[in-house]
Amino acid sequence: MGILWTKGNIYTMEKEGEKVEAVFTSEGKILGVGKEEDLLHDFGRDVRQVVDLRGKTMLPGFVDSHIHLIGLGESLLRPDLARCGSKREVLQTIKEYASRLEEGEWLIGEGWNENAWSDSREITKEDLDRVVPDRPVLLKRICRHSAVVNSKVLALAGITGETENPPGGEIGKRNGEPTGVLKDAALDLIAPLVPKPSLPFLKRALKLAVQTCRRYGLTGVHTEDLNYYGSFRDTYRAFQEVLQEEEFLFRAHLLVHHGVIDEWHRAGFRYLRGGNVEFGAMKIFADGSLGSRTALLSGPYKDDPANRGIGVHSLPELKELVRKARELNTAVAIHAIGDLAAEWAIEAMEENPAPEGMRDRLIHAQVLREDLLERLKKLPVVIDVQPRFLLSDYPWVLDRVDRERSPLLYAWKSLLKAGLAVAGGSDAPIEPVNPMEGIYAAVTRALPDRPDEAYDPGERLSVFEAVSLYTSGSARACLREGTRGKIQPGYDADFTILNKNIFEIPAEEILDVEVCGTVIGGKIVYGAEDGIKAGT
Repeated sequence: MGILWTKGNIYTMEKEGEKVEAVFTSEGKILGVGKEEDLLHDFGRDVRQVVDLRGKTMLPGFVDSHIHLIGLGESLLRPDLARCGSKREVLQTIKEYASRLEEGEWLIGEGWNENAWSDSREITKEDLDRVVPDRPVLLKRICRHSAVVNSKVLALAGITGETENPPGGEIGKRNGEPTGVLKDAALDLIAPLVPKPSLPFLKRALKLAVQTCRRYGLTGVHTEDLNYYGSFRDTYRAFQEVLQEEEFLFRAHLLVHHGVIDEWHRAGFRYLRGGNVEFGAMKIFADGSLGSRTALLSGPYKDDPANRGIGVHSLPELKELVRKARELNTAVAIHAIGDLAAEWAIEAMEENPAPEGMRDRLIHAQVLREDLLERLKKLPVVIDVQPRFLLSDYPWVLDRVDRERSPLLYAWKSLLKAGLAVAGGSDAPIEPVNPMEGIYAAVTRALPDRPDEAYDPGERLSVFEAVSLYTSGSARACLREGTRGKIQPGYDADFTILNKNIFEIPAEEILDVEVCGTVIGGKIVYGAEDGIKAGT
């Protein structure tokens, strides 16, 4: 017995503009697509329910190719510093939040972004000590590659003016004394001290994140969470209990950070196994972020000539990590924002080729060069981009990166023209999880308040190309292009239903498009009573 979905704009995403009248699904799979009368002829006896789409637009289920799912839930449970428009507002927010904490409890917040402030001065330990003097404070920057802590945390970690920078990290100092700012590997100096969240907290954060994702039309995500909450097994257990045992329907593809890969392998887990909670590639960080000036560039930053960023690993270390992944018969997913980081990642993948049938992924790839595209074309690799970054990073990023040396900046059209497979994600909670914001950024390359000022307009994508990032693109990134990402017989019955036809509205209206239905495995998990009608 199954469901007939009809009376909407049903786009298969097989090719641009291709629509069908109806879709028949049963037991979580698409069994037929085409004209309604033909499907009723072929499956009429098995139709137990008809869903009237009421003229809405149905697409293959959106999948975010790069997110931190538990991190998203955390950000919804803790102070949201991304909304703060000044340093003063950040400090006022944490002061108020501290009053609600128990004695001795750490104050942990995230999302501050000095590039978006009216007063873009850096937060320091002195600022934190002044407003929250009685407890440890840890505030993560929006990129999560930098954080600021107060004096209590520095004292607990034994970080003083004599403490040297660890490999791949930087301790901010002024006049020889720590400022409280820690970048990349320097964060490892405090990591053992940060209280680990309980399993109930992880499950609460995960449920909240999944509910949020489904509200924005996401039927699944590729997420990286397994190295940040103390125990790999407890974190994985949260996914198991919520998404499998409690049947909180959602698809999670888990990247496995290299820091827990040995534990993962000893436990008997393997690449692409696990059902709706499956394991993906080994995650490796090659560099940091442009916002914190830790992205590794081939030359100096325009606004900081003494700085070229930070390589989280040396090139030999990066190659060794990729070699280790091959020994474990898994792909790699390498975070590389700067062009030199991308060059190192490519060299490591060239020297240690992916096993037959696997694809690696290069995550972010915000700063590239033509010679790197030529090398990427020869590799089995998916470029995992986050279009929403453009709305956060422009125009300040133009003052940071030398375009003569690295001309390809957020160059999504160039990637597609080179014949590369490209997937789309948000990197939430670093950016908003709503795919419409990423699609809008990819199509317009303009800030909403300046719609006529497109940045590198030649790199704009068509709406079809932008939507494909979150459908067929994400499917290719996890080797599921034969079962997900399109509305075709044999594919999973995962759908995103929109209140407007995204292919026929002006580009500036994309941000106003709302999700009125999210369907996973043929089950409506969001919007059953809003915008679509199920009948017998």
